[in-house]
Amino acid sequence: MASYNKVILMGNLTRDPEMKYLPSGTAIANFGIAMNERYTDRQTGEQRENVCFVDVEAWDRQAEVVNEYFSKGSPIFLEGSLKFDSWETPEGEKRSRLKVRLLRFQFIGGRQDGDEVGGGYTQATPPDSTPMEGQSDQVSNASAGGSDTSTDDDIPF
Repeated sequence: MASYNKVILMGNLTRDPEMKYLPSGTAIANFGIAMNERYTDRQTGEQRENVCFVDVEAWDRQAEVVNEYFSKGSPIFLEGSLKFDSWETPEGEKRSRLKVRLLRFQFIGGRQDGDEVGGGYTQATPPDSTPMEGQSDQVSNASAGGSDTSTDDDIPF
């Protein structure tokens, strides 16, 4: 049976990331994000707002980057996959939750000091892996043009 598990979200962190390390040294950061949906109630004409809260977990280097650069209120654009956790409390109650395991994220907005616009895109895949369909491979594009030393003068506009 075929399946596909991908989530794309953009929102603001609801709390500072909580960083933990496994005994193996693997970093894990847990944080929450909120997404607001605004709409007009057709019956009353009033503006309404729904807020959706989602828990997110980041692993390895991404966890360290999220912990270092993000805090409560920071905007984030992310891609991930849904993960279902279930456990039993010490009282014997069964609990479960659905959360997102972070695969990629992008900084949104400017830097905290306001110097530059954000936009860095960080992936969970190692840099030597093949790019996904639709992504450009800058190395092959540069070699396809026959020149590695392009300048602003080479751009036709």
